[in-house]
Amino acid sequence: MTRIKEPYHLFSEPLQYYNQIIDDIESARKYIYLETFRIGKDEIGDRFRRALTRKASDGVEVRILVDYWGAGPVNKDYFRALINNGGEVRFFEKIKYNTDIFTRGHKRNHRKLVLIDDDITWIGSSNITAYNMNWRESMLRIKSGGMTFTFTKMFMQDFRIYNKYILYKAFNTRLVRYKDFEIIRDAPSITVKRVNQKFIRMIKDAKQKVFIETPYFLPGFLLRKAMIDASKRGVEVTVILPKQSDVNLIDVLRNKYLGPLFKSGIRFLFYRPNNLHAKLMLIDDSQFAIGSSNFDYRSFRYMYEVMLFGNDPDIAGQLKSHINHTQSESLPFDFQRWHNRPLINKFFEWLLLPFRHLL
Repeated sequence: MTRIKEPYHLFSEPLQYYNQIIDDIESARKYIYLETFRIGKDEIGDRFRRALTRKASDGVEVRILVDYWGAGPVNKDYFRALINNGGEVRFFEKIKYNTDIFTRGHKRNHRKLVLIDDDITWIGSSNITAYNMNWRESMLRIKSGGMTFTFTKMFMQDFRIYNKYILYKAFNTRLVRYKDFEIIRDAPSITVKRVNQKFIRMIKDAKQKVFIETPYFLPGFLLRKAMIDASKRGVEVTVILPKQSDVNLIDVLRNKYLGPLFKSGIRFLFYRPNNLHAKLMLIDDSQFAIGSSNFDYRSFRYMYEVMLFGNDPDIAGQLKSHINHTQSESLPFDFQRWHNRPLINKFFEWLLLPFRHLL
């Protein structure tokens, strides 16, 4: 069993944090709120369902919000015993197969939170599924009544608007501060991309180092410019990606960006053992970001995301250790190999480019 460091503990290995979340659920006395993009109809999903059903039968308030698209084969029948014991399950925005599917259907709730008893908050990159058991993730456990209470209010906003076509974006995405932390939420918008804008400001303020871990790398022009400008003023900018992610089309398209950014001084590393699904940023070993957002157009424009920003030295130190371990199992970008990649690869990069906002 992992020895928990409090009040903040960063987990990278799914089995470890799944075990700890289940332990936290078992200790709940008041409520358990879970918000996620995906719950698997598998051994991990079943394990969570059984634990949540037991707590609901004990009188603990259990509320689950899962994205309709991400839920896949999981529906209310899957949670029937939980619901019969008083639990509530809502699916975020059911997809309507009509002319609206291309404008609304791909705007999904990608946020990932577990909140327990005004005491424990989990925030990070991981869904509740066995699909990612061998992946490298980033899940932060926070033991703080004030922080959990703050996140609980935001969860309840999402729970109330789970199936509304129109929402009050300014209210439901406003900046929330708790002590020295900032919680930034994105809702679908082409013009107001709060997480993207915060990333740009952080990179512009960097003095020495920028580390980014992301499974999907399709940054927009202003974000690319901030990275290039930082490199030009002497900041070491490092991006760690999976050697092969779970979305092949994004891997193909990202190659279009790697060569030019590498020539501008950006350092790329490729995590080898399996998929890297962590989503985090560390600036000058002190300023950090961790949460659900990927480093791509789709997250910034079309997804409901949540990120925690701050400068707590304990969290920053754990993120640095996590990054160091990731780097130790990564290979450097080979520019010459990229330059000599087959013409068919370049053709598909060009072909996919107009769809970069939807991948």
